[in-house]
Amino acid sequence: MSHTTYPLKLPNSIQKAAERLAHEDGVSLNDWIASAVAQKVGSVQTAAEFFAERAAKAKGTGIMPYLLNAPDTPEETF
Repeated sequence: MSHTTYPLKLPNSIQKAAERLAHEDGVSLNDWIASAVAQKVGSVQTAAEFFAERAAKAKGTGIMPYLLNAPDTPEETF
């Protein structure tokens, strides 16, 4: 596995919380942040793949009965 250095700037409160959690987990701050980023990347990629798969199967015809039965009300303005 290759490693790249990235200068990460965190607000003091976030850094202190991350340091505390890393200490509680018994790992370095660097390892804890790397794990947190990997976890986030994994969840976002999984969600993106899920929605891409669903979108690829969508035909658009299933929504028409709902749209045809929608009440005829004026558009809300804010």
